[in-house]
Amino acid sequence: MVERGPRGCDQALKLLDETSIPETADLYHLKGDMLLMDNATNESEAQHCFRAAIEIARSHRAKVKELEATTSLARLLVHEGRRDEARAMLAEIYNWFTEGFDTADLKEAKALLDELSR
Repeated sequence: MVERGPRGCDQALKLLDETSIPETADLYHLKGDMLLMDNATNESEAQHCFRAAIEIARSHRAKVKELEATTSLARLLVHEGRRDEARAMLAEIYNWFTEGFDTADLKEAKALLDELSR
């Protein structure tokens, strides 16, 4: 039986553990999002998932995936009162981009950066 939610992600991640593909970052990111939707007390585990997604994306030079996971982590850090850390981390990846600023991911990151700069 295939599980749904975070446990379903765990099953998929176990299958992918022996491979190293960029999509693994997507699964960690998805699991982090689902953990937060499931229960706000899962912040620590969600943060771990977002950081794993970021590291996997970096290892594959998958900058968009890195940006997506970093944006989610930044939002979580803001919720924890860690605005400066969130802004610095998000600015670092956002500033890597030189084009594509009309895409949803970059617009979302920019909006969060603007909010954190106030």
